[in-house]
Amino acid sequence: MKARISVLTLGVADLKKAVTFYQNGLGLRTEGIIGKEFEYGAVAFFDLQNGLRLALWPKESISKDTGIPVQEPSSLEFTIGHNVNTKEEVDAVMIQAEKAGAKIIKPAQNTFYNGYAGYFQDPDGHLWEVVWNPDFQVEE
Repeated sequence: MKARISVLTLGVADLKKAVTFYQNGLGLRTEGIIGKEFEYGAVAFFDLQNGLRLALWPKESISKDTGIPVQEPSSLEFTIGHNVNTKEEVDAVMIQAEKAGAKIIKPAQNTFYNGYAGYFQDPDGHLWEVVWNPDFQVEE
């Protein structure tokens, strides 16, 4: 298998609320909810970078599509890393996320690898790490 991840899909409890958080709160671009005409088809896509997309899809729809019953989530299953180029950018994103309704899990602070990072949860409990790593340069 070649690494060709093009979509990361987050299961959400309330699609409209999740779209509002990501679109209005975090400023990610989307054309809004599409596929409403199909049972279990409503979804929203957000363009990220280099062709990568973030999809928000109701948990019930994912359950219907996969045949796996909706389960209690764990925020520790995976994290989404958002890398930036400065400590100040980490602080700015953390503030923006909190104002949008995110729960701050770990305030931004110095890391063991000489970086700077913090964690927040979106309204559905998905865990985001906002990171400045001096060894990574993020293309704008």
